[in-house]
Amino acid sequence: MTRIKLGDYNQLEVVKEVDFGMYLDAGDEGEVLLPKRYVPKGCKPGDNLNVFLYLDQDERLVATTQTPLAKVGEFACLDVSWVNEHGAFLNWGLMKDLFCPFREQKQRMEMGESYVVAVFIDEESYRIAASAKVEHFFANDFPPYQQGDEVDLLVWQTTDLGFKMIVDNAYPGLAYRSQVFRPLHVGDRLRGYIMGVRPDGKIDISLQPLGRKQTTDFAEQLLQYLKDNNGYCNLGDKSDAEDIKRRFAVSKKVFKKAVGDLYKRRLITIEENGLRLVN
Repeated sequence: MTRIKLGDYNQLEVVKEVDFGMYLDAGDEGEVLLPKRYVPKGCKPGDNLNVFLYLDQDERLVATTQTPLAKVGEFACLDVSWVNEHGAFLNWGLMKDLFCPFREQKQRMEMGESYVVAVFIDEESYRIAASAKVEHFFANDFPPYQQGDEVDLLVWQTTDLGFKMIVDNAYPGLAYRSQVFRPLHVGDRLRGYIMGVRPDGKIDISLQPLGRKQTTDFAEQLLQYLKDNNGYCNLGDKSDAEDIKRRFAVSKKVFKKAVGDLYKRRLITIEENGLRLVN
């Protein structure tokens, strides 16, 4: 018997066609409607469809082929569509907005603003809901990472120390402000690297590859920059670190290592006020 996952994707069989859509076999839950607007062209009874299951305005189980911005168990930065006396309603990419009750808000959400939330099932009401108290939804196990591992990141908060990140939709991490060389905003999604996992499970994040790979990657970026700019760059070893950061979003240390790498490979010459590509 099929066991469905609410707030997630399910492979369900089409059992019958009606004027207003298709009914799918939802196992213990009976049949669930896929409204006509979401039925793929050429779909017929007997086909298996990958659909997202949620509750409609009347709290009835319904299927869609639309893709929400997050499913249950994930985190996302969502816009507030409207607010009433019970809470806020967030646009998560489906016909029905996602409800965030006041008790799950850290501050009163305002229409038009965006907030990072966790998507979960409220056990009391069996409704899909959102919570801005994302720290309650992180994984409980010790982060399974090694230094240098590449991970998915969602910027969650900004602090004086740096940028709090949600790592792989599961763990909290931190990228120190002094090691971030590009503009970041709450809600940004990006790739990053594990600098280390502390004994208490806290994760330090780098936005650049670590060690030799970082130098190699940026050396190729710098080489391409020279090729695209008539073979010349007006930054060099003596340039200000802030100028390097603004131009290339790397530290001066990484810049100098990459310059050294290209020089050793005899691809550039180092001039008093910059770098020049060897013809």
